[in-house]
Amino acid sequence: MPLHLIPCTPKELPLLVELGRETFKDAFAEANDPKDFQAYIEKAFSKKRIQAELNNPHSFFYLVYSDDKLAGYFKLNYLSAQTDIKSKEGAELERIYVLKAFQNQHIGQWMLEQAIKLAGKIGKDFLWLGVWEKNPGAIRFYERNGFEKFGKHPYYVGSDKQMDWLMKLDLLPS
Repeated sequence: MPLHLIPCTPKELPLLVELGRETFKDAFAEANDPKDFQAYIEKAFSKKRIQAELNNPHSFFYLVYSDDKLAGYFKLNYLSAQTDIKSKEGAELERIYVLKAFQNQHIGQWMLEQAIKLAGKIGKDFLWLGVWEKNPGAIRFYERNGFEKFGKHPYYVGSDKQMDWLMKLDLLPS
């Protein structure tokens, strides 16, 4: 099962909209109020919103394929595209999702490693992300990979105020 990355271009817009909706629903629909969740999906994964993100010169989406089958995607933000810190020394891993059919195959691990390499390759000192405090599996995954909690911020799914942990990985050699 060779894995490979393909940087997204605006021509992948319809695919990204559907991929984003599907993976987010699979990950979080059951844990949220259906009305709030649907409102969030319609806003966060609208064609207009994803197109704006694709057009941002400091945001980069990557599609991940297992052989010739789409397995997931991730998004890196730099400079002003970052959602919280906006540090020139850092990069944000805003999204990292694996399609349900490809889970438990270590693809998420491979994707995280690629994100770390990409951020390091352009000289970033650290990689950071936000993860829902009620997602203990994801928190353990990031902790196993060296991320440490350094703060938190509110995250809204519709009108439901939730809390994300902010986690950071130092990319500089010790």
